[in-house]
Amino acid sequence: MNSLSKIFKNPIVLLLSISLIIGLFIFRDFGLSWDEPLFYKYADALGYAYTPANWFSGHFDLNNSYGPSGDDHKNRGPAYLFLAREPVYLIRNLGVDNASAWHLINFITFLLGVFFIYRLCERFMRPWAAFAASALFTFQPLLWGHAFINPKDPSFLVFLTASIYLGFRLVDKLADAPAKNHFWEVLLAAFFLGITTSIRIIGPLAGVFVVVYFLTRKPTRQTVRWLFLYAVISIAIMLGTWPYLWENPPLIFLQVLKFMSDNPTGLSVLFNDQIYHPSNLPHRYLPFFLFFTLTEPVWPFFFFGLIAAYRKLKSIRQQLVPTLIILAWFVVPFFYVLINRPPMYDGMRHFLFITPPIFIFIGFSFDFVMEKINKIWLNTLIILAILAPGIVGIIQLHPYEYTYYNSFIGGTKGAFRHYETDYWLTCYKEAVEQFNQAATKPVNLYVHREPYIAATYAASNVTIKDGRADFNQIKSGDYVLINSRSNEDISNFRNAPVIEQVGRAGATFCVIKQIP
Repeated sequence: MNSLSKIFKNPIVLLLSISLIIGLFIFRDFGLSWDEPLFYKYADALGYAYTPANWFSGHFDLNNSYGPSGDDHKNRGPAYLFLAREPVYLIRNLGVDNASAWHLINFITFLLGVFFIYRLCERFMRPWAAFAASALFTFQPLLWGHAFINPKDPSFLVFLTASIYLGFRLVDKLADAPAKNHFWEVLLAAFFLGITTSIRIIGPLAGVFVVVYFLTRKPTRQTVRWLFLYAVISIAIMLGTWPYLWENPPLIFLQVLKFMSDNPTGLSVLFNDQIYHPSNLPHRYLPFFLFFTLTEPVWPFFFFGLIAAYRKLKSIRQQLVPTLIILAWFVVPFFYVLINRPPMYDGMRHFLFITPPIFIFIGFSFDFVMEKINKIWLNTLIILAILAPGIVGIIQLHPYEYTYYNSFIGGTKGAFRHYETDYWLTCYKEAVEQFNQAATKPVNLYVHREPYIAATYAASNVTIKDGRADFNQIKSGDYVLINSRSNEDISNFRNAPVIEQVGRAGATFCVIKQIP
């Protein structure tokens, strides 16, 4: 009975438990995504930078800590990889393959973000409204899919959210008890901010929000000292977890900031039937993905949540500033994209970090509805109805949940051929594993993009070759694996018959053709 009472007081335990149980059943289903193998080798190589024997060997070289893709990844802060690699090794020791071990840890990290979203919601609303908002966030197919296969963007979302929550909590404690020793609260908040910055260079945005909130809480000389310590520890943690900065921290940090703001890439982007360069996308690119890749209830409830928040805050003035900061968390990056049009690709994955405030404001809607209806059974039915589109999408698309588009555009089927779907090539796992069963003799399988992903799953009699580098070697009887990114499965080997295809919900993600 005590356990049940605790769950009703802290319903987030129920959400996290259900999600984790589901995750434990399905984490092996997901294929490796585009950057994962090289990114995880970066994690393996990091140990070099933290081994004292290497420091005093006389030939210490930081380049050895970047892995085989150093030129591409060293300017991406590795803090998440640094924290996650040991748990991954532990899971691997239990007999789980490397990719699946990472996928499980990625998902557990995502659930940590769900917890902090709930805690932020709880600042403004009743626990069950916070639960409903957090559940709607959790069961977004787009976010659920990325939670497993993407070690980059969800981890930044998680640590940014934690930094804002813990920063707010620190400021509150400093304001309420300025004379108290706050070292441990400072250390915890600074740790998350430092890790956030080491994951992505715009991490200090969370620190800016915390400072703004701090300035509105009538700071004293004592509290300013604690905030200064918070900044110093954050910088130290960022530097300690990012070896690339060690040689010249200020200069390299600024270089990375410039590089990441330019976000250079040669990838092509399929958007509204046209192929764009990432630096030349129309203004509607981010708004489109925000509207069509989140479930149908999200935006109506968000806008109603703005109204509900305004009505509530008229009588609770002390919550006004943190609520406006939460709104700025979404609005500032959103309008930055609209005005400056930075290079973008892969849908809105680079801006997943602006989604938590959307669901926090949705929580205000739930809070209002629950207060007005005040019937447990009816509120429960409403919440289930709102969660249903996301849950159905997750089931229908598994394990390609991140390819989700909502019914306003006709679902993933309606978006297929007009917009990118499985842009990270996760279909290679299913395609190659099916091909292994059909290939009874030694064969060549030429892979049009990123053959190293397909090689992970190939049987011993299947030789994986680079379909572009070794194009001239392709001969009659060979097989080619082509993904549908930018509709490349149509434009390449048009006359070769398709012997196998992988897709979901009426969309094709990749095909295997045999050369006639």
